[in-house]
Amino acid sequence: MSFEVFEKLESKVQQAIDTITLLQMEIEELKDKNNTLSQEVQAASGNHESLVRENQQLKEEQHVWQDRLRALLGKMEEV
Repeated sequence: MSFEVFEKLESKVQQAIDTITLLQMEIEELKDKNNTLSQEVQAASGNHESLVRENQQLKEEQHVWQDRLRALLGKMEEV
């Protein structure tokens, strides 16, 4: 009878080892995926900042052109 108990215990220990091994593999995969996503987030953040700066610059250029256009229209009205 004790041999059967030992076999059951051995089976449960082996199942636990198998489960732990699978979980460790899953953890490694998730770590890799997390690192990849972190890099993508950093790249997207850099792109966002660049686009915000470019947008601000374009808005400033638009205001300059609008001012020039108003000045030209004002001169045309004077003539």
